[in-house]
Amino acid sequence: MITRREMLRSVGAAAVVGAALPMQWMAGAEKRKQRILYFTRSAGFEHDAIKVVGGRPSISTRTLTELGKKHNFEIVHTKDGGVFDGDLTQFDCIAFYTSGDLTQPKEGEAPPMSAAGKEKLLKAVSEGMGFVGFHSATDSFHSKGARNQNQTEIDPYIAMLGGEFIVHGAQQAALIRATDTKFAGAEKFRPGQKLMEEWYCLKNFAKDLHVILIEDNVGMKGGMYQRPPFPATWARMHGKGRVFYTSFGHRDDIWTNVDVQGIILGGLAWTMKNVDVDVTANIMTVTPDAWTLGT
Repeated sequence: MITRREMLRSVGAAAVVGAALPMQWMAGAEKRKQRILYFTRSAGFEHDAIKVVGGRPSISTRTLTELGKKHNFEIVHTKDGGVFDGDLTQFDCIAFYTSGDLTQPKEGEAPPMSAAGKEKLLKAVSEGMGFVGFHSATDSFHSKGARNQNQTEIDPYIAMLGGEFIVHGAQQAALIRATDTKFAGAEKFRPGQKLMEEWYCLKNFAKDLHVILIEDNVGMKGGMYQRPPFPATWARMHGKGRVFYTSFGHRDDIWTNVDVQGIILGGLAWTMKNVDVDVTANIMTVTPDAWTLGT
């Protein structure tokens, strides 16, 4: 479960944070402070962005904590999967930066999530809990079948999240374009931005995705990127729950990028019901060939 030390580390961490957004996006000062459970267990590859080194919180935890101080929410960080057997109603949102089958043990890692805990998470989201996935959240609970194919039977977690990781190539610049500049934080990506990142190739997209940012692969190196533009950041409803995912999150300079912080804050604000946005499905219009995969 979450230890007092983990909570103190999260609250006491410092990061370079510059995003300043309208307060109506987040909980106003007159409201109670909202709480976000930030879960970073790695049953697969562990990214530097979530590593605790020498007792110092990771860059992602520090950034989210500092954003919370500015926008009236609290980050409660843990890698212990046992948290999902506890009381999830104390949180307004659950955020994942995870990898692998989180119900499986891994030497040197925190205890795994139980099968019942996974079911409890999915039920909580369907009943109205907000959910945010960062970067390798799509590299968790893979669907059965060939890695470089879309599946007809998709893992329930992937079905909730809305997309699944296949592979990535070498870090390089990619053009990221906004398809919905009304979504909180997306305006800065209206003309498109070229950013250096570890760009994920994704599959098994839910047909009800509301795509916010597109990854345009023109000029990118690597067979996996030789495919039509596909969703990189999106929102969808899962029952009564609001789900937001962004593939951003590998590099430290991505976490300290003010425009990226803006889209993260927008996703958190929407999932916690502080702002309403039309998230009608648009994937078939803005990325109609998203299911066409590279090599």
